[in-house]
Amino acid sequence: MRVGVLTGGGDCPGLNAVIRAIVRKGVPLYGYSFLGFRDGWRGPLEALTMPLDIPAVRGLLPRGGTILGSSRTNPFAIDDGVERIRTNLQSLGVDALIVIGGEDTLGVATRLHELGVNVVGVPKTIDNDLSGTDYTFGFDTAVNIATEAIDRLHTTAESHHRALIVEVMGRHAGWIALHAGMAGGANAILIPEIRFDIEQVCRWVESRFRLDYAPIIVVSEGAKPKDGDEVLMTGEKDAFGHVRLGGIGDYLAREIESRTGKEARTTVLGHVQRGGTPTAFDRWLATRFGLHAVDAVHEGKWGHMTALRGTDIVMVPLSEATKELKVVDPALYAEAEVFFG
Repeated sequence: MRVGVLTGGGDCPGLNAVIRAIVRKGVPLYGYSFLGFRDGWRGPLEALTMPLDIPAVRGLLPRGGTILGSSRTNPFAIDDGVERIRTNLQSLGVDALIVIGGEDTLGVATRLHELGVNVVGVPKTIDNDLSGTDYTFGFDTAVNIATEAIDRLHTTAESHHRALIVEVMGRHAGWIALHAGMAGGANAILIPEIRFDIEQVCRWVESRFRLDYAPIIVVSEGAKPKDGDEVLMTGEKDAFGHVRLGGIGDYLAREIESRTGKEARTTVLGHVQRGGTPTAFDRWLATRFGLHAVDAVHEGKWGHMTALRGTDIVMVPLSEATKELKVVDPALYAEAEVFFG
């Protein structure tokens, strides 16, 4: 059997570990051959490929990014996209696809499965917002990077008696902000799931200064004030209809300065959270996802996705995993609120 592999959407640490595990198990155990599709769904659309054999995946375990490249291409937004994929898979002799991606990439995989393409999914998103799995690889690395940044910012904030805002990724879900904010001792955490009151944020800032400490506020890029909307970088949308977010940290800094008279500065971590080597946990999880994805191909579990439940890897339907996002439970947020102010 010849199996295609692609990585779509934003890159994150652990993608290469999945690719490595797929090949390292699939070649010797099942006798499969593998073909890498370049740049997400652009690969099968345009027949952009690279060979994937055991020599090609040596040394990938600690390497960030993805050797296959990625993109946010949506074949369903292209007139003949689906037919081009079918034709290219047939001409290349590809019997099945292992698709590694998040909500959008796996959403495409779900629809292709419904149209008869043999697809197995592997969940990937640093936002940890995919339903059906307890955790996704890349999330732990992003949280560790954000936590280290918060730790470093505490000292400079106190040296200059400033309020510092740390803007992290999280379009619809505040998992990174919540985990990193609690781990880093933030004085307020603002997430997309719960609209924030800017006056309350300013009271927390002033309370912290009264104790002779400088406040640190961690905010998800998709967080929204009670009386406003998301802060957008531009009004442009990508192929999946997402607008580009950015600027909530600067908004908070301006409001805090004008309302409290205290100096405020913003640090936007941005793509730093995606880059570099994955943590040990993400290498472990990504590797296990890859091993079980190959088993799913062997067993013909088309239309399913690997998932972590407790410490077990299970297979769940792609339709279940992509029908809604996994967001922060208000009860978890309430635990963090104890430390605000």
